[in-house]
Amino acid sequence: MRSIRRGDSGPAVAEIRSILVGLDLLDSDTAADVFDDATDTAVRAFQQSRGIGVDGLVGDETWGALDAARWRLGARSLFHSVPNALVGEDVRALQERLLEMGYDTGRADSIYGPRTARAVAQFQREVGLTSDGSCGPQTVKAMRRLGRKVVGGRPQWLREAEAFRQAGTNLMGKTIVIDPGHGGGDDLGVVVPDGPLRWNEADLVFDLAARLEGRLAAAGMRVHLTRGPHPAQPMSGAERATLANSLGADLLISLHLDGHDNDAAHGVATYHYGTGNGLSSTVGERLANLVQREIVVRTGMRDCRIHSKTWELLRLTRMPAVRVDLGYLTSPIDRDRLINPLFREQIVEAILAAVQRMYYPVEIDVPTGSIDVRQLRVALAKN
Repeated sequence: MRSIRRGDSGPAVAEIRSILVGLDLLDSDTAADVFDDATDTAVRAFQQSRGIGVDGLVGDETWGALDAARWRLGARSLFHSVPNALVGEDVRALQERLLEMGYDTGRADSIYGPRTARAVAQFQREVGLTSDGSCGPQTVKAMRRLGRKVVGGRPQWLREAEAFRQAGTNLMGKTIVIDPGHGGGDDLGVVVPDGPLRWNEADLVFDLAARLEGRLAAAGMRVHLTRGPHPAQPMSGAERATLANSLGADLLISLHLDGHDNDAAHGVATYHYGTGNGLSSTVGERLANLVQREIVVRTGMRDCRIHSKTWELLRLTRMPAVRVDLGYLTSPIDRDRLINPLFREQIVEAILAAVQRMYYPVEIDVPTGSIDVRQLRVALAKN
């Protein structure tokens, strides 16, 4: 579809505005079918919240996300559809509710797939409803009558934690996907002129990813990058998640840089999967904490903390995954550091230490900044 943008008008704009109003991102007082400045701001806010490229344009990806966001549980009947599965916020709410009651839908990915249908059918059998795997008014009503059944943590997060506990502390043989953000075609991410030079996010994070690939491989891990230095086409978050899932990865770390109109904005932040209302991947959150703390302690960067997001890359991956925004390229403070290869090595060492600590049981974990990452290669050589 042709991207809808500022200045456009008509029924398509009216529908976009209606969704944004329903999401409390836009005031309904202005013209209902004009893509004005307020609509542009609301679209950009929506794109930021969903991990979509923030350009204010409503293309295929943004429209798909808007269409999924409009649904609330109970507003429509849900069922497993092949080949095009139903997608929406109502599906995610259903999955979260089932998980609270102890039914295994896997990760709450907003996709009504066969695993969700089986969980619905199991619930229906147990409450005396027709076990057809579809979720209509009777099923929703029955769910709302019942309280939470699971205590001590959500089943899939407990399984993740147990898998890490049983995996052992050695990095040897474990699989990790490193995702350098952006890249492909004209997708350079944040681009900043700096005197006669011009720095861009895509090239800098690929350099970081390549350095990290070498260090992790030397520690015995199987390492895959989601892209090369100059891919022909950009990849969406969903495509990167699909690649990681197909590789059977144990972990995924996505590397990005940030940008802001105010050049005083600086610091590092790390994101993990979570819905923002207390529902979060405990293993992914632990990885985010470890990466964030190691980078802050080893580099002295400003701590912008960890945050939960439902971005596609974090939501659709089947393994613990984090996205690290390694500073603001628009900040003179961060930029002067990030363009220094020695500083990028410090970041790589911090992430390597965090990955190793992921496999330490909590009871034998070590203080932040205390792991000598050079010993990881030495230990591998001895083995």
